[in-house]
Parts: sequence; structure tokens; C-alpha cells
Amino acid sequence: MSEKRTKADKLQRNVERFARRDAACRERSEIADQRSEPARTILDPAELEEQIRLRAYELYEARGREDGHDREDRLQAEGEILGPQRKAAA
Repeated sequence: MSEKRTKADKLQRNVERFARRDAACRERSEIADQRSEPARTILDPAELEEQIRLRAYELYEARGREDGHDREDRLQAEGEILGPQRKAAA
């Protein structure tokens, strides 16, 4: 018998999928950092959006899933993820 998938199950699968992508991205970044020349990181906008969403969700979970802070989480996630890229581009 197949189990009915709940929204929480789907969300958890998405979080796990984003975590795998994030780990792969970090691995690529670490490899690029080992090169003799500085590497410019260019991310696919969809991939970047997924990383921001994942980080915002992690912040939400760290707060104990307290509602009402979605904008704060989103802005903090954008700052954490885009901040290093903006500094590298400057």
C-alpha cells in the first residue's frame, strides 16, 4: 500500500533536494577556490533562488517554525548568499 504524501513530506523532500544541490555548489566553489586564479562564480538564477529559499527555510526552522518572520528570513538569506558574490564582483 502506498502512503499518502502530506505537504510536510513534500516540503522535507524539497529541503533535502536543496541541501544536496547546496552541497554540490559548495563543493564546486571549494574546487574553484583552489585554483591559482580567482574564479568568478556565476550561478543560474533558478539555482540561486533555490539556495535562498532553502536558507530562509533553515532560518524558519531554527526559530522553532514561528510564523510572521518570512520577510526577515528572506532578507537574511539573500544577504548571506548574495553578500559574498556581490563582494567578489566588486
